[in-house]
Amino acid sequence: MIINQIIGNLAENPTEKAIDYLDLEWFETTKRIQRKKTRQGTDVAIKFLREGQRLREGDILFEDAEKIIAINVLETEAIVMSPVSLLEMGTVCYEIGNKHIPLFIQNDKVLLPFEMPMFRWLEASGFKPEKQSVKLLNLLKSNVEPHGHGSLGSTIFTKILKMAAPKDE
Repeated sequence: MIINQIIGNLAENPTEKAIDYLDLEWFETTKRIQRKKTRQGTDVAIKFLREGQRLREGDILFEDAEKIIAINVLETEAIVMSPVSLLEMGTVCYEIGNKHIPLFIQNDKVLLPFEMPMFRWLEASGFKPEKQSVKLLNLLKSNVEPHGHGSLGSTIFTKILKMAAPKDE
């Protein structure tokens, strides 16, 4: 079965039909071309033509009278942080982004795939990282070009710093 597009999402289209899940690791959700098997053994070839398409939890890839094939993002070990202020949120996002590590924002928490060196670096920098098994679902798309440090006026870090900065009285 060849899939060229997402036809909906279970969150917006609840169903009584049987659901056959296609389990994906978080990093597989951004791949345009891949071949996998669903839990029930159906071969699925994903071939997205457009750049930037991303699979999300609950995306429906196929539907017929009996069943639906939908995406399930598997849990993975992650570093989870709960920043206590906008300044801390901006600083931690900037530092992680500066290392070109994928960053996720979920439920007012900052998450990234677990790597021991990064975990230790965050601890040494005064943050309070935790190791948890979670679904990494909401990848932060930044408008910063790699190594585009010369034009910081439109980065998310600058926007957060401006919001968190004390107002002149």
